[in-house]
Amino acid sequence: MCAEHGEGISLYVHIPFCLSKCPYCDFNTYQGIESQFGDFLTAVTREITAWGRALGRPAVNTIFLGGGTPSYLPDGDVARILEAVANTYPVRGGAEITAECNPNDLTPAKCTELRAAGINRISMGVQSMDNGLLAMLGRRHDADEAVGALDACRRAGFDNVNLDLMYGLPQQTLEQWQDTVDRLLAQSPEHVSMYSLTLEEGTPLKRWVEQGRLPEPDPDLAADMYDLARASLRDAGYHHYEISNWCRPGRQSEHNLAYWRNLQWLGVGPGAHSSLAGIRFWTIRSPQGYARNAAEWFEIAGRWESVTPARIEGVPTVDGLEVIDEATTAAETMFLGLRLLDGMDVAAASARARIDLLARYEKELSELTADGLLAWENDGRLCLTEDAYLVANQVFTRFLV
Repeated sequence: MCAEHGEGISLYVHIPFCLSKCPYCDFNTYQGIESQFGDFLTAVTREITAWGRALGRPAVNTIFLGGGTPSYLPDGDVARILEAVANTYPVRGGAEITAECNPNDLTPAKCTELRAAGINRISMGVQSMDNGLLAMLGRRHDADEAVGALDACRRAGFDNVNLDLMYGLPQQTLEQWQDTVDRLLAQSPEHVSMYSLTLEEGTPLKRWVEQGRLPEPDPDLAADMYDLARASLRDAGYHHYEISNWCRPGRQSEHNLAYWRNLQWLGVGPGAHSSLAGIRFWTIRSPQGYARNAAEWFEIAGRWESVTPARIEGVPTVDGLEVIDEATTAAETMFLGLRLLDGMDVAAASARARIDLLARYEKELSELTADGLLAWENDGRLCLTEDAYLVANQVFTRFLV
């Protein structure tokens, strides 16, 4: 299996626990199930080990603990998860190892613990520096606590911190957004992610908007917020390297780059998704069901000899799969690669996908460049133009033919 992976894989570990669930969140997360901490730890370390056996111990290039709230796990659990990885896979030297964290959790002791466990990058869900908006979003921190959490990270030795922000919120003004961006930049994080609010089906926030308890978000105002942030971050020396992400030089998210380059990744934990050997599959969402089935998977994984749909379909922790056909591979390679604003090396992407993307999309590329939405750089890279940033999805859908 190692030969099939070539340059290795990225590993995502889904942590399903939250102290409280935010009203905008539709991720596979749960509050009030702390009694399952121990069962989860046993299950996820078994699943990590089982996949390593079944896949022939491929090299791991990046590790990302997401959720949910990895920083909410009991002391020592993050270290045990990373020990299971290190005991099963060859982890690339200097690999980026990220943990998503809530500012409330990042006490000096927690930061020291995460650092000692092997985490070298923190991704902190700040969302806003306006306390009223934080309360509306159901966040359990305020702006001062976010600043204090970043200071605790610095004191523990973290020199690679991402801050997540949200814009286009109900009741959010352009002035509030400018203040949030300015206060964020004053903290000099290495990486910034900014996402426009999406009202997801089944979430309390969407229901509140539908009931008239909150105003409908204004897409034109959200576009103005995006442009404001772009200008402020550019002036502060940040590189806009992906539609929603900015960084200091050399501080791109290596793990997310694997997704945008349509490389291979393994996801473990309840509800995690994977993409390996031309197969996309996802894990049982129920934490209890996942824990039960992980034990069985641990017992049978050593009998595997190859990865096929039939084999993956029989993995006890897998809830479903799809075989990624050539058309899907081609389309995803294009629209994921074009999210990277430095441009896409179409020849290299074609080689990875084993599809001649220039030939396949000759008509679409001609039309999109004529419309001023794509452009060829002098070094041969294909890029979104700045005019396309706010309508990127209209560009991307052109490849779904």
